Parts: sequence; structure tokens; C-alpha cells
Amino acid sequence: MNSESLEQKSNNGLLNILLKLRNRHLFIFDIIVFSITPLLALLLCLDGNLDIASYSSELALVTILFLQVKLCVFWSFGLYRCYWRYASIEELIYVVLLMAVAVVIQTLLFVLVYTYLMVDKVPQLLPLIDGILSFIFIVALRFSIRVVERISHRRAALNLQKRVLIVGAGSAGVSLVEQMQRNPQLGFYPVAFIDDNPQKLHAHIRSIPVVGDRYQIPDIVKSLEIYQVIIAMPSVAGQVIREIVDICDAIGIQTCTLPGIHEILNGRVRVDSIRDVRIEDLLRREPVQTEIERVSHFLQDKKVLITGAGGSIGSEICRQIFKCCPAAMILVGHGENSVFNIQQELEQVAQALKNDSKVQKQIPRLFAFIADIRFQGRLKHLFEQFQPDVIFHAAAHKHVPLMELNLPEAITNNVLGTKNLLELALQYKVKHFVMISTDKAVNPTNVMGASKRVAEMLVLQAARQSGYPYVAVRFGNVLGSRGSVVPTFQKQIAAGGPVTVTHPEICRYFMTIPEAVQLVLQAAVLGRGGEVLMLNMGKPVKIVDLAKELIRLSGYEVNKDIDIVFTGLRPGEKLFEELFIPGEEYKPTQHEKLFIVKNASRIVPENLNFFVDFLCKAATKNDVNSILLLLKQLVPGYKPKYVQKHLPVDTLTTNSAVMVMPKVNLLQK
Repeated sequence: MNSESLEQKSNNGLLNILLKLRNRHLFIFDIIVFSITPLLALLLCLDGNLDIASYSSELALVTILFLQVKLCVFWSFGLYRCYWRYASIEELIYVVLLMAVAVVIQTLLFVLVYTYLMVDKVPQLLPLIDGILSFIFIVALRFSIRVVERISHRRAALNLQKRVLIVGAGSAGVSLVEQMQRNPQLGFYPVAFIDDNPQKLHAHIRSIPVVGDRYQIPDIVKSLEIYQVIIAMPSVAGQVIREIVDICDAIGIQTCTLPGIHEILNGRVRVDSIRDVRIEDLLRREPVQTEIERVSHFLQDKKVLITGAGGSIGSEICRQIFKCCPAAMILVGHGENSVFNIQQELEQVAQALKNDSKVQKQIPRLFAFIADIRFQGRLKHLFEQFQPDVIFHAAAHKHVPLMELNLPEAITNNVLGTKNLLELALQYKVKHFVMISTDKAVNPTNVMGASKRVAEMLVLQAARQSGYPYVAVRFGNVLGSRGSVVPTFQKQIAAGGPVTVTHPEICRYFMTIPEAVQLVLQAAVLGRGGEVLMLNMGKPVKIVDLAKELIRLSGYEVNKDIDIVFTGLRPGEKLFEELFIPGEEYKPTQHEKLFIVKNASRIVPENLNFFVDFLCKAATKNDVNSILLLLKQLVPGYKPKYVQKHLPVDTLTTNSAVMVMPKVNLLQK
């Protein structure tokens, strides 16, 4: 065995000994140190000229006194319960404070001994110098354990295959690196940071250098032999993520990311948060700045009812309202499984908060209520039992092509259900009502959009009649919601393709679920009643571009591994969704991402209830053609592109519920 091997073996043995030290070993070490430091302090005070015989009795007394003081202080304040392998600046500060307490106590005792027992040979600076020496020794040993821990982690990390480049030297990136350094067994070795801020260039953060900006990624990956690039910028815009992904794809390097800011609930970035880049990241926009205190104050001590609580939008409304700590939440839905799931999720959070002694805020009471909003009797029982203060109405049928084939269901759920809720809300004097609407209600070409427009009218009419702040909130397609295009594309890609797109020019507005819900809650605070609020949804996205990005993110090449096939527009589908209804006056609000239609209630027909009653009767009789005719008359701009084949749209059957309907100009007041 050569000398280098012997030296390495010796070093490894020393490291292992230090890592095996426990508090009982440190206690013994402290006894030894505290027995020696008074002698060393005396030597320093006398410049090494010590006659041990003349100082022996007094030195022994002082040594025993100081030893007992320091051990009692350290034991009483829990120093021997610390875990030194992960010691940090907090532990160092704690040792400083305890040593300061010990020095003060032993100085006071020394003064008493010096005065009354005539221990006058020992210098008066002895307690202070003894304290300084004791501090140096105990800190040196304890933090050497931490240093050895870091060294062993670094050695382990050097043997890992995944050398990673962290894009983003902000708080998220630094926290991520810290987690990687503490947990080398997870398989990540951070080599360098990338950051576009020139002020951070060449800086070292946790011993990791900042080596350039995103445009230098190809050269850095090659020179540093990077295995993987991790994007650690939770709040950056989707355009930046797309650019970084494009750069990495061009050089064939694997790319991962931290979740967006909406997904990081506890403000703490963890290594197990790293995931593949998703389409939501590429479409990500700047985080919504919600006035959370204002929203929380609005919901405080209120009983909040959420319809459609088990749906993708409704369940997120429940999660965010729960954080605002209302008095109670009533989760209403028709699907028992989905309502059960969100109830259980919130119950677990509530239990965790109850078990946390530091939590002082009110924990909402949760009630699950299975009901179909089309049945007013069931809803009446709900209102009698809970007497809600605020209603968020998210229950609706939303699948455009499916509703074109099931017109009566769209009407009974979206129109009749909303009508039932509003009538009971007014009867029981519910002060706030927020309905979730859609951009498809603007100049609709499908029954889903037309039915939601009628529902908007009902909300605006109720606000006008009651004076209550009832509002409707419109927004576009929501990424990740049930039935959205993204899960459909993902299933098609997983099956090997092809990915089907209806038209090469079709565009849609997209938002993430948390972003949409945050703006809904903000709208509930800003709305004064009789208004439609419109969310700023940014720029529309071509569906074919969305499909291409998903194929690429899945590791395939478009039209090589996975084909894109155009199938033609489906019933009720438009190429472009519109944001504005002619005659509506849009104005900005206090929130930059919310617009308000100030004159929305003034364009609601006076005879709305008359026609809605006929519409609901036609739906209950499955009279499809009468539904189409009524919607066409009731909703300005409604232009159905699909008509039942057996009858023209302007013909009423002899058994129609609206056979004797008088001809009325719906826009006439």
C-alpha cells in the first residue's frame, strides 16, 4: 500500500470519527476543555510567567467554579440537544449567546469570590479570557463536524453523473442549490449558475459561480460537461422559459424546471419539486398580484357557498378561499366523488393547521352538500340550512361540441340552474354573488356560450333589482381544466399520434387555473353590482402551436414522430374568440388585469324572465328547435352554425312550448 493510499485512509478515518461524534461525546470534551481553559487563560494573563505552586489552590477553585457555571448554562438551555451535522449561523449565534450568559455569571461569581474569599492573586480578566478560549474550542469542534459533513457530501457529489446547471441565481435557485448540497443522494451536483443580471456575473453563491447569461448556455454546457439544465425561475414569463427550452433543445441537453409561483405554496423550494417543463410553463405570464389582505377581509367571518366545488375551477376556488379563513364553506356539487375529494383535501389541511400550535387564524368549517342546481327544492333546503353570505357560482356545462348535441342539458344546467340560485339568493338576502362566465358568451356561435350569456343577463338583472353587488366574471380557456385541449393532446401523443387540430388558424386565450381563480376573488372585491368583469388574458395562442410545443416537450419531432392532422371546425366552434360585445363599455379597474363593463346591466332586456321561462320549458320538453330560436332572439349576436336537420331554425313545432309566444323586441325597455 503506497503512502497516498495510507494518507487517504487516514483522512477517511478521521472524517468518520468526527461524523460519529454525539452530544454525549461533546459533553465529555467540554468537561476536559473547561478544566484546561482557566489555566491557559492564566498563562495568557501572566505572559507565560506562571509559578504553578503559588496559584494552585486559587486556580483549582476558579476552575471548578467556571466548569460548573458553563456546564449548567449549556445543559439548561439545550446546547446538548443540538444536531451539529447540519449546524448553521443560527447555531453559532446560539453558542455566542450562551457563552455570553456563562461569562456574565462566572464574572459575577468571580467578583464575589475575589472580594469575600480574598482570591486576589488571580487576575480579574481571567473570567473573560477563559470565556473566549472556551468559545473558540467548543465552536471549533462542533462546526468541524459541519465542515466534515460538507466535505463528505462534496466527495459524494463529485462521483454523481448528473452535473446540473441552474438557470436563475435568485432565491429559488439558491434554495435549490442548498437542498442539492445537503442531499447528494438525490443525484444532483450543481456546477454553476446562469443569470441574466450582469451584476451577478462572476459572483459565487454557496461556492457555486455565476458563469454567464442564458445565451451562453451552449458554450457553458460544453465546457463544464453539464448533464442537465434546471430552470429555477418560478415567476418569470413564459416567453423566457420558451427561449431557454429552445436553446437547450438546439444542443440536445435535458431541461427541467421548478414549478410556477402558483404551485409553490409554502415559499420553500425543494429538490423533489423539480419536474419536466410543461406547456403551462411555456405559456406562463407574470404572477397575478392579488390584494390578498383585502380579499381575506372581504371573506372574513362569512359563510361562503361554492357551486361546482368538485370541478377544476370550483375546487381551486375552494382552496384559495380556504386560505382566506371564512367562517364556513359549503361545497356544493352534483358529482359525489369530486366533492368528496376536495372536501378530504381541505379537511387534511384543516387538521394540520389544528395540530400546529403556532397557527392563530380561524379555520373554516367545511360542509359538503350534494345537489343538482336544477332542482330548486333541494337548493331551498340548502339555503335554509346554511344561510350563506357569499356565493361563487362555478357549476356549469362547458364542453362546446358536446353541448351542441345536448342543447336541453346546456339550458337546464347553465340557465335554469343559475336562475334557481339567484331566486333563492334574493329570497334569503345573500349580499354577494359571483358567477363564473366565459369569453364564449361574447357573440356566441354555440349553445354553451349563448346559455352562459343568458346566465350573465340573469345575474345582472338580479343586481339591478336588488342593489346587491352581484357580478359575472368572464375568462378564456383554462389550462389543466377538465376537458381542455391540453389533456386531449397529451393522450394522443401518448398513443403515438396523430394529434388532431380542427383548423390551422384557430386561436384561443389561455390562463392557468390559479391565475383565473385569483382574479375571480379579486373581482368579487372590486364588483359593485350589475357588472361584468373581464380578465386580461394576454395574447391568444394558436392551437396548432400549442400542439407543436406539446409534441416537442414530449421528446418527439413534429410530423416525423408525431403527425398533426386538421379535422375541420366542430359544431359551434369559432376560429377566434371575441372579448367584447357591441354596446358594452369596458373600463379599467384598480387591478391592472381586470376590466369592467360599466353599462352591462343596461343592455339586459326588461322582459328577460318571460323569455327565460319559455326557454327552460322548451328545454324540459327537449324541444331543440325552439331552444335555438329563443336563444337567437334572446342573445344579440348569437349565430348558431349548427341546426338540427329535421327542422329549420325558424320553424316552431305544433307541440312547442313557445307556440303562442308574442313577438317582442328584446332590446326594447
